[in-house]
Amino acid sequence: MHGEITTELHWLVLTISMTALFWVPYMANRIFELGAWATLKTPRLEPKAQWAERLMRAHANATENLAIFAPLVLAIQLTGMNTSATAAACMVYFFARLVHAAAYVAAIPVLRTLGFTAGFFCQMTLASTLLKIF
Repeated sequence: MHGEITTELHWLVLTISMTALFWVPYMANRIFELGAWATLKTPRLEPKAQWAERLMRAHANATENLAIFAPLVLAIQLTGMNTSATAAACMVYFFARLVHAAAYVAAIPVLRTLGFTAGFFCQMTLASTLLKIF
């Protein structure tokens, strides 16, 4: 299996990459609003654009949830408990977090909550697999 990764790890890397890129649009907005020097000089300025402020919160939420998701995926990998359900949960998690962030930015609360909830159930699928609950 040298050079190949499991489906779970593939989706984990995509989720980490997506989360890592969430800061780019709101920082670009900050540079547009304030200029590059002011942005570099004062890192804690709140954006004027509401969408950028919402993206900052979505990014924080994605990071917080990654701290739950990533160890679960790694535990699945280390124990060899990969199943079609864990692979599907990791794929769905990526899209659930993408929907959550997009709905957060667009200020669509019900869709945001559905995205968050779908991600939570994906985390619980991984945890229940590890705990052999199902």
